[in-house]
Amino acid sequence: MQSKFRRHWLQAALVGTALAFAGSAMAQNYPSKPIRLVVPFTPGGVTDTSGRLIAEQLSKRLGQQVVVDNKPGASGNIGTQQVAAAEPDGYTLLLGFDGTMVINPHVFPKTGFDTLKDFAPIGKIGDAILILVANPNFPAKTLKDVIALSKSDKNGLSYGTSGTGGTPHIAGELLKQKTGANLVHVPYKGGGQAMTDVLGGNIPLVYTAIAGAIPHVKSGKLLPIAVSSSKRASSLPDVATFVENGVADFEASSWVGLLAPAKTPRAIVTRLNTELNAVLNDPEVKERLNGMGITAAPGSAENFGAELTRDLAKYGPVVKAAGIKVE
Repeated sequence: MQSKFRRHWLQAALVGTALAFAGSAMAQNYPSKPIRLVVPFTPGGVTDTSGRLIAEQLSKRLGQQVVVDNKPGASGNIGTQQVAAAEPDGYTLLLGFDGTMVINPHVFPKTGFDTLKDFAPIGKIGDAILILVANPNFPAKTLKDVIALSKSDKNGLSYGTSGTGGTPHIAGELLKQKTGANLVHVPYKGGGQAMTDVLGGNIPLVYTAIAGAIPHVKSGKLLPIAVSSSKRASSLPDVATFVENGVADFEASSWVGLLAPAKTPRAIVTRLNTELNAVLNDPEVKERLNGMGITAAPGSAENFGAELTRDLAKYGPVVKAAGIKVE
């Protein structure tokens, strides 16, 4: 019996060693062909441009072209699902976003992927600060005024976002839950449309990524209310955070990161993490990302994976309490 057990144990050990050797050999030759980076949204937005910047810089460091492949649809679920089902060989990667990876699983009954089981986190690219802005003719000029005015109106105050279930929408719901503000969500088909309407006075408030709001705030066409980051944005240093405005423990930044299909060899994930961090530590890349409203956040694959797990747990109760569902 012991002999049989030992034989099975040795066979299992040999198989494990062989797989580890195969993965190591694959990593030594990696990459030997172009890499596809799936961006699960349409070209042209901040999400797409940040992905193209990273692809351009990784191409230089890896010696193989990293090709951006836009696969939009279902709030990012379609492209994300394709990567989850791809061969785990390091040649298909995903530009992942908090909205897709940690909010969609709570909003959609079926996403076609499991955030924690179907992906190998490579590294975080950066955090995109969110901002609440108002039309300058809007009577409320501070967050305190916004909250008070919303409570005094039985119909509430409307705030626009880029769409249902996105990070700005969740941030708005979190603000309601923490302050009791009577805010009414107005989803648009994109952040650009929401911005047009707040500039035109058709809607009083918009919650959006800071990159799209910066030029309008600096020109005086929009009034900044507060930013959702833990610290003030370097691009708008005079705009206070929600915490500074008295909303305790309020932080709702959007992030972007790089992921591979689950079971991608560890050596390949490590190589990609090393190269990604080198890119993110480059002063020119930091500056270009900052211009998009993204603060570079180099770090380990493990830390990025832990953040995925935390955010997935954090946003579940918010989505449930707000009753957000997309059938």
